[in-house]
Amino acid sequence: MVCGKLEIDILNSVWHLTENDEDMDISIQDIVDYLSANGVERAYTTIKTVMDRLTMKSILVRYKVGKKFFYKATMSRKEMAAEAVKTVAEQYFSGDYVQLIKFVENELDSILV
Repeated sequence: MVCGKLEIDILNSVWHLTENDEDMDISIQDIVDYLSANGVERAYTTIKTVMDRLTMKSILVRYKVGKKFFYKATMSRKEMAAEAVKTVAEQYFSGDYVQLIKFVENELDSILV
């Protein structure tokens, strides 16, 4: 599952905001405020569009309470990371996780030198 930078920023915001209360209702304004506090300035309408896109991808679910819409993540950070690793392994290493691990080890060696 491929996500863009702003989609990832929004998902990280949702996961952070629900760390202590997974049943917390997350609104678009909550995400706008969280991102703004962390130096990411985006218009409310932009955040709404991206959150709706994440809903279409079934990464978020949207539900209504009264007149207001709220969102929840359908996958945890760990589940999304596992999906990303699986995708990279399949796309670039023919599903061979050993080759992926060797690649990551080599990259780390070159970065940490």
